[in-house]
Amino acid sequence: MPARRPAPAAAFIALVAAAVAACGDAGGLRGEGSIPTATSPDKLWPDLAPASSPAWDYDDGEAELMKGIAVPGDDIHRVDPVAVVRTEIVQHPDSYTGAKAPYRETARRMTYCRRQVTGGRCPVLKAYYRDLTGDGHDDLTLGFRLLPGHQTAVRVYTVQGGRLVQVMSNDDAVTGVELAGRSVIIRSPSDIADYEYRFQWTWDPDQRLMLLTHDEMLRTGSGKHSPSASASPSPSASASAR
Repeated sequence: MPARRPAPAAAFIALVAAAVAACGDAGGLRGEGSIPTATSPDKLWPDLAPASSPAWDYDDGEAELMKGIAVPGDDIHRVDPVAVVRTEIVQHPDSYTGAKAPYRETARRMTYCRRQVTGGRCPVLKAYYRDLTGDGHDDLTLGFRLLPGHQTAVRVYTVQGGRLVQVMSNDDAVTGVELAGRSVIIRSPSDIADYEYRFQWTWDPDQRLMLLTHDEMLRTGSGKHSPSASASPSPSASASAR
């Protein structure tokens, strides 16, 4: 008669006991106390009627044709960034050249700009090129200083049908700008120490625009206070008025 095999459970217990005896306390499992029970979100006021209109005007903007700007060979690298800013000034006189225009100094200092040359007293910043729309062609990310004051205009342009089109516009106090994937991330100072605002604009192929997809306040952990001159941006200030 064949010898009986030990039951699988008994064999497993014997192996575990042997392993514990051989290892002692080193590396053994230890309890860390009770674990908080996971809870699902509680939906408040389920009978509340849905809002009929947005609480804030986020002004995601609209595409704007830059009139008179040629795009030779549909190559955005051949477009003069200085000419693009000059075109915006012409198309928005209330902001730059009108009697009560807040950024008349920006328009005045454009006289210090030369073709493709920025910096110094010229308010136009270095241009950056990257495919943000996913069409396989570079787009233009452009910035220029809004004077007087300490704000920066951030713009994104693409080529549509052989024409230069502005697909993102943001005016704000800016501490940093990053390009990531199909997004432009803008960091702005906060009145609260060790915090900053971060706005993420992402290309939407259906709207054919960069839309404001994330708006958040994050802790920086720098231990430094934000400049007192900066004010907390409001949702409607995240994009320039059209």
